[in-house]
Amino acid sequence: MALACQQNSYCKEFQTKVKSCTPAELAVPGKSKKDKLRGYEVILEDTILFPEGGGQPDDRGMINDVEVLRITRRGADSVNFVTKEIQPGSEVNLKVDWNRRFDHMQQHTGQHLITAIAEKMYGCPTTSWCLGENISSIELDIPSLTDQQVEDLENEVNERILANIPVTPHLYHDKDDPELKQFRCRGLPDDHVGPVRVLIIDGIDSTLCCGTHVSNLSHLQMIKLLWTEKGKKKDRINLMFVAGGRVLRYLGRCVKVERSLTTLLKGPLDDHYELADKAVKGCKMNQKYVTSLLRDLAVFEGQKFKADSNSFLSLHRKEGDLEFMNIIVQQVANPEKICFLTVGDEKGAGLFLLSGPEIFIKEVGPKVAEILSGKGSINRGNYQGKANKLSQKGKAEKLIQETLSSKDSEVKGQDNSTQEKEP
Repeated sequence: MALACQQNSYCKEFQTKVKSCTPAELAVPGKSKKDKLRGYEVILEDTILFPEGGGQPDDRGMINDVEVLRITRRGADSVNFVTKEIQPGSEVNLKVDWNRRFDHMQQHTGQHLITAIAEKMYGCPTTSWCLGENISSIELDIPSLTDQQVEDLENEVNERILANIPVTPHLYHDKDDPELKQFRCRGLPDDHVGPVRVLIIDGIDSTLCCGTHVSNLSHLQMIKLLWTEKGKKKDRINLMFVAGGRVLRYLGRCVKVERSLTTLLKGPLDDHYELADKAVKGCKMNQKYVTSLLRDLAVFEGQKFKADSNSFLSLHRKEGDLEFMNIIVQQVANPEKICFLTVGDEKGAGLFLLSGPEIFIKEVGPKVAEILSGKGSINRGNYQGKANKLSQKGKAEKLIQETLSSKDSEVKGQDNSTQEKEP
């Protein structure tokens, strides 16, 4: 028998019993594989909480007062991950996160509608689709679609939404039912057991699908086709779209961006492209000018230190880069003089370079990198790398000076010892 969520996608609360509850771990997205959340896998006699499948993400919801963090499918069972143990045999109340559920229903049914109409109009079957967090995409087996074709497809899709067409799921006993051959299908999972569900959009499409759907195309409200881009496979494209409530949210974000750009660019929406293009070109010209000035400044700093009697230079330039530091060292052209150069945010991250005698930079370079919470290595005779804490530049400079003083003391001591031994 199909799950309750597949029989009535609009059911928000449901009573059922717990079949099993076993200890388990859940990988936490964005963290290492070792960081896992300990909890329990709960299997229910029936459920309104949809497990992931058919390109649709899983639901979220509650089992009594326990939040369900992940729902997967294992054969005919829906497996719920929770952090609290729930006794097997106990009766529980389920509540689905309705906002998430209805959004997924709109996007999924919208995909079926777009897929069916696109294939009818342009002969391009859907090869895959992705229900994204904000925007969804459909991979179509066609090299390209013109802007006019996309517009025509969008108009046709929305005409069908206005026509108030029913969307009905039908169950077939098992996957060997001969009638299933007449319906569109990209294949069933290898571990599928039990009834097979076919979603029928009257007069438009009939396809195998396990997901949750609206009961009438009018519940989609509207579909907006956004743009197309090349797919990963040759001669295929991805068609981006939003349906239902996402259309309003997308429009809301666009309005905020439009108003912000109108203020920033000091011009109306119709002039945004030209104004932005002008601003970008101006920025590039200014950047070239700044780069040229930095190079001239690097030459000046290098020549100045070269003529100076001092043997140690410590210099920071926020706007500089690796090229700026290398030019200074090239201008100094004296391996006996020591340069400690840094660029970037004085209180944040940046780059550093230490030049000087080979023995000295091999000894001091790693210590400087450690103080700056960074990493480095010898490259072209200099020790250079990334620094995460340029705020510690003073400590690094002090280390270098103390090491230099220690070396000078050793040299003077050796000189005095040699003089004492002379007859």
